[in-house]
Amino acid sequence: METRILESDLRGKLWPVEEIIERSGIEKGMTVLELGCGPGVHTIEFAKAIGEKGNLYAVDMQSKMISRLKAKLSKPEYKYLSNIETKVANAYDLPFGDETIDSVVMVGVLGEIPDKNRALKEMRRVLKPSGILAISENLIDPDYPLKKTTKKYCEQGGYQLVKTSGSFFNYVLQFRKV
Repeated sequence: METRILESDLRGKLWPVEEIIERSGIEKGMTVLELGCGPGVHTIEFAKAIGEKGNLYAVDMQSKMISRLKAKLSKPEYKYLSNIETKVANAYDLPFGDETIDSVVMVGVLGEIPDKNRALKEMRRVLKPSGILAISENLIDPDYPLKKTTKKYCEQGGYQLVKTSGSFFNYVLQFRKV
């Protein structure tokens, strides 16, 4: 049931990946960490957005989600995407060196993380100086945090809000590591 919701057409219409990419500051050549990638609803479009010179790390704590993403990526139509690496890991212990990531992107994930402060600290560790943290949330998500709540957690975690996009129903907050 959960995977069907994650991969549904309705979710794509209510949470358009093109808007998420535009609002989150993802650019060609970046090293991006998609934290909580699930079965890869946004992964392929993120990989296209950063181009062949970029690197996308698709990370989820559930091995079954990574397995579904790997199955999707093994299809002939996605063989050309050589810039995606999948990893099973949680937000508290990311398998990356200090200051190695240009941008961390989370789509509908923050509300599901029990210890947000600990996770935000770990993301801050892997982000390069002035790295971007982009958080996208949608009201259809049962764990939806209000914008002001997300802003509060991130500012307490050492991030500065640089851009707010969207509405109450669907927003992206873009922060910089400070």
